[in-house]
Amino acid sequence: MSEEPSNLKLQPTSRMCFVCGRDNPHGLHLCFYSDEAESQVTSSVVIPDAYQGYPGIAHGGVLAAILDEVTGRAINLGQDETAFWVTAKLELRYRLPTPTETPLTAVGWVVERRSRAAEVAGELRLADGTVTAEAKAVVVCPSEATLEQWGAERAFWRVEQE
Repeated sequence: MSEEPSNLKLQPTSRMCFVCGRDNPHGLHLCFYSDEAESQVTSSVVIPDAYQGYPGIAHGGVLAAILDEVTGRAINLGQDETAFWVTAKLELRYRLPTPTETPLTAVGWVVERRSRAAEVAGELRLADGTVTAEAKAVVVCPSEATLEQWGAERAFWRVEQE
């Protein structure tokens, strides 16, 4: 992992999440950064050829997973980063084929925040800023019972630099 830019704060990751999980042998191992000045979350992404749908083109499901993660993480901007929210609705628009083995940036932000739900949005961008895919989502606070089931995993939700 590269050195953290001074204006960005590294967000925690989990053990086995497909997108951010440190220990998932099949995962993308993405790092996410809070950019408070821009009110957004970002991640540098290079999608390996192993996650293609068509030759040289990233699978739409992998793009959905990345956008689900970056939009969901936006809810923690300026908040307690140990709060867990879940996606209730995810809408995607694939604007252009997203190439594999190419530097991309995933960006997420909050559109409207309420006490137990929020509208969030995000994009996947090429290095020149061209948007290849975009998402709108609704995230919600999970039930107390669900949070209790996840309690043991909370110890593994942390910032971990290589």
